[in-house]
Amino acid sequence: MSPFPTSSAQKARAALAARLRELRLDAGITGKELARAAGWSVAKSSRIENAVTAPADADIRAWCSACCADDQAEDLIAANRQADAMYMHWKRLQRTGMKQLAESSAKLYESTRSFRVYASHVMPGYLQTPGYASALMGTIAGFRGTPDDVADAVEVRMRRGRVIYEGDHRFATLVEEHVLHHRVGDENVMIGQLGNLLAAMSLPSMSLGIIPTSVPREGMMWPLEQFTVFDDARIHVELLAAKVTVTAPGELDIYLRAFTRLAELAVYGAEARALILRAIEALR
Repeated sequence: MSPFPTSSAQKARAALAARLRELRLDAGITGKELARAAGWSVAKSSRIENAVTAPADADIRAWCSACCADDQAEDLIAANRQADAMYMHWKRLQRTGMKQLAESSAKLYESTRSFRVYASHVMPGYLQTPGYASALMGTIAGFRGTPDDVADAVEVRMRRGRVIYEGDHRFATLVEEHVLHHRVGDENVMIGQLGNLLAAMSLPSMSLGIIPTSVPREGMMWPLEQFTVFDDARIHVELLAAKVTVTAPGELDIYLRAFTRLAELAVYGAEARALILRAIEALR
């Protein structure tokens, strides 16, 4: 797994920890003295100062109070929340169910004109059929122990997916060939999903490439984590435990360069259609 998806969040955490350390040093107190004033262990102070543990709002207020810097607490809390927003655990995002998570991204999908999507594990959401989405979300809800509102979440995803038919949107979509064979739902669900993929190829808004499993990967030797690029300005990276939001220019550039390389490995048109048809035949 490449190291860069979480580096923006890590840098933000490290910068916050450094500012807290500067406050302590400016106040002329030791970590032990700060811990005593805040009413917690020395180990907790050390973990916060070394960016091992993310502080809560109350922790930052207690730290600033111990350093006689209460006037800086709110700014530091805002910085902490910004860092937190870069790396959001799925459990937190889905704590009220999957429907709300799907709804939260609807406006972003409507406002985005150019999408670049790399699908390495499952079909992109805007190309999923109701059957595929239901099977996938049901598995996710069961694994993560989130509230079961799959039917409502699927309905929201289908509405959100209308962006491929409506408005001025363009979609550059890359799908790893093994996604065509990864079973989500039963044979009928997969056949319907692959048929939908074939139909999407004819849409004027859609460029669909399939990356064959047999293609040599010179300069890009491994499948990456699944990600979506919104107008080349914001990227959502899907990890097992969390969704990472990337906005730092340097990291945006890495993902955009990776997408360009992956696009060069893909096949399009008749060759892509042949791979999808082969996957359908394997199910019969």
